[in-house]
Amino acid sequence: MPQTKSAKKRERQRQRRTENNKAQRSRIRRAVKRVRTAATPEEAQVALAEAEKLLDRGGRKHLLHPNAAKRTKSRLAKAAGKS
Repeated sequence: MPQTKSAKKRERQRQRRTENNKAQRSRIRRAVKRVRTAATPEEAQVALAEAEKLLDRGGRKHLLHPNAAKRTKSRLAKAAGKS
C-alpha cells in the first residue's frame, strides 16, 4: 500500500486511467467486431468508418500499438470490401 501522499495520489491516478483505458479498448474491440459481423456492405462501410476513427485515436494514445492499429485498419478495410 502506498504510504506517502504523492504515492497515494499516483495510485488514484493509475486506477482512474486504467478504467478509462479499459473502456476505450473495449469500445475499439466492439467497433472492430461490428465491421467483421456486418450483414451488408453498406453496414460494413459505416461500421468501418467508426472503427477506423477509434483505431486511429487508440494508436495515437497508445491504447494499442500504433502499428497494430494500422494493421487492423488495413485488414478491416480488406474484409469490408469483400462483404
